[in-house]
Amino acid sequence: MLRLPARKRVRGRGFTMIEVVTALAVLWVGVLCAEALGAKMLATGRQSRYMALASVLASEKLEDLNHYSPNDPQVCVPTANTAVGSLTSDVMQSTTCAPGGAYTTGFTATVTYYDNVSVSLSTSNSDCPNTTSGCFSETVTQTSGGNTVYSTTYHSPDGQIVTPTPSSTAPTNMTFHRRWIIEANQPVTGTKRVTVLVTLLDTTVMPGVNFQMSLVRP
Repeated sequence: MLRLPARKRVRGRGFTMIEVVTALAVLWVGVLCAEALGAKMLATGRQSRYMALASVLASEKLEDLNHYSPNDPQVCVPTANTAVGSLTSDVMQSTTCAPGGAYTTGFTATVTYYDNVSVSLSTSNSDCPNTTSGCFSETVTQTSGGNTVYSTTYHSPDGQIVTPTPSSTAPTNMTFHRRWIIEANQPVTGTKRVTVLVTLLDTTVMPGVNFQMSLVRP
């Protein structure tokens, strides 16, 4: 019966160990890649969720601004200006509208072209109309008469909406920051382009969330 020399038998065992180590290394790399992929999917899902909320808040603000009369200070652009508001800085100014529509004389008001919005789920018995299913609450922070005002709206799954009296108590977190600009004679003469930019304030969400939307109105 033939027997391999002792040196060759040792080499055979050594080659087997190399194979095992190589397989373990490949497996370890695979585990690390799977872990990285899972983390990436979780981050992407979180970012997508906030992006969806930002789009809703932008649409909501545009709808709100579209309800004002064309000569209301909230949406009018004074004759000497090409635009009011800003997407790059927080603007609060005294805006004077020219007479027109429901306003037979010029009207002046202090307008804030930005706000903060905090969103959360609530089961508050005092404000939520549906405490069983809970409510989606939205708190808007604005400046009125030199004072900071917090207005919360509760939306229940059955369609009920409750807006209690504005409060002086700040929400626990400010989730989004909104800015808007109103441009006169854009995109054509006689119309206004209203643009809202919504930015997520949570810097732990990467990449950051910014959502911009526009509408054209008289």
